[in-house]
Amino acid sequence: MKTRSLKKQKILRLSLTYLLLLAVTVVIVYPLLWTVGASFNPGNSLVSTSLIPDNPTLSHYAKLFSGDNSLYYVQWYLNSLKISVFTMVLSLIFVSMTAYSFSRFRFTGRKNGLMLFLLLQMIPQFSALIAIFVLAQMLGLINSHWLLILIYVGGQIPMNTYLLKGYFDSIPLDLDESAKIDGASNTRIFWQILIPLSRPMLAVVAMNGFTGPLGDFALSSVLLRNPEYYTLPIGLYKLVTDKMGASYTTFAAGAILISIPIAIVFVALQKHFVSGLTAGGTKG
Repeated sequence: MKTRSLKKQKILRLSLTYLLLLAVTVVIVYPLLWTVGASFNPGNSLVSTSLIPDNPTLSHYAKLFSGDNSLYYVQWYLNSLKISVFTMVLSLIFVSMTAYSFSRFRFTGRKNGLMLFLLLQMIPQFSALIAIFVLAQMLGLINSHWLLILIYVGGQIPMNTYLLKGYFDSIPLDLDESAKIDGASNTRIFWQILIPLSRPMLAVVAMNGFTGPLGDFALSSVLLRNPEYYTLPIGLYKLVTDKMGASYTTFAAGAILISIPIAIVFVALQKHFVSGLTAGGTKG
């Protein structure tokens, strides 16, 4: 009887788990499928849009690269990629150095610094929009992609430092001590031992740094005011707020195209991605 009861409980738990996973999958996949369908539907309105279009067309994709739209859409695309790539690279550099310092060294203010990073994670970046705008005006950096990149990098440091520090902590200190006996400096230990062993978590940091700017609207819309400096979120938003020519289906086409570089980066990093996500919390 006990065996049957345990089997029933196991079956019930598995069933609930699969139902939950199915519900989450539907919630995530359905909007994506609707966006893909909208991008192939004729017309500009979502009222007549269907998940599977009766008369699919590529006209909305062609519209993005023809006429006046092409002058800006391609530029918006390149601006977004530029900001995302530099944010990813700089985040990897700064986060890895910061995490190494907190993991391997004991210094005054270390615990307070970690606590500060924890508190900073709880404060969203857009809460400082007014201060950022005033700072950009004072420095004459309105429409500056580099200021936006630095803000994104600064926002990436607290959370990702905790993730990478946890991974560094899981790497035995014996490796450091053995390398020091052989005459290796801290810099050499960092670059030649810890960094190669931390590729899974570095892949997670890289993914966070790349995808964050691509989806941001609040910060970029405050700093970027001229159309030629827009990123894709701002530019596509302007497409659907234009009273004279709002096109939701063209917006959908533009949104689908920006998912291509995200997919490429994810495929390139996926073999490290899953193991990195699970490994960062093993040791703090």
